[in-house]
Amino acid sequence: MAAFDHAELIVCDNNSTDRTATLAREAGAQVVFERVNQISRARNTGARAARGDWLVFVDADSYPSPELFLELRRVIGEGRCLAGGATVTFGDTTPAARLVVGLWNGISRVTRWAAGSFMFCEARAFREERGFSETLYAAEEIELFARLKRRARRQGRSIEILDRHPLLSSDRRVRLTGWSAFMRHAGRALVTGGRSLRTRSGAAIWYDGRR
Repeated sequence: MAAFDHAELIVCDNNSTDRTATLAREAGAQVVFERVNQISRARNTGARAARGDWLVFVDADSYPSPELFLELRRVIGEGRCLAGGATVTFGDTTPAARLVVGLWNGISRVTRWAAGSFMFCEARAFREERGFSETLYAAEEIELFARLKRRARRQGRSIEILDRHPLLSSDRRVRLTGWSAFMRHAGRALVTGGRSLRTRSGAAIWYDGRR
């Protein structure tokens, strides 16, 4: 259970326009800066600053509970897990949002794809796989976990999706952009075989500046 005997808190400031960096430092976090506004680059920049044996990625609008971290500690301590994530809840939200997040949780458990809002990975494996692909502007977590699953099979290890204590995340992006924009985004990615996600315009719902 030594995995959590020492922990670092690292916040990546990816051109924030509020007091994110100041508040993070006041809370005792190490703040790093990534000048290129891209999700995969921000995550990689944060990971490069980390010195621990394990990396845990948490989105700014997500709220992992102490119980989720305890479950994570247990899984890491068992020694077989290579990487993983958690199921997600939006809390008190619309029926449509609950339906979509329920479908995602089912897909996540079956495919062992981690939601980008909460992911963990052995640091050595992350670095040897060269982290998140910076050719992608969205779905970089799915591409990374495809590689991690192949690595886990070779090593006889596991990818774990924790589901006892779902991550509380926000449905703000859906509320800001609307379901039709999300469906168009997903449909374009499917039709192009993911090629649309290699341009900022193809992943515009994540980069339109709305908060």
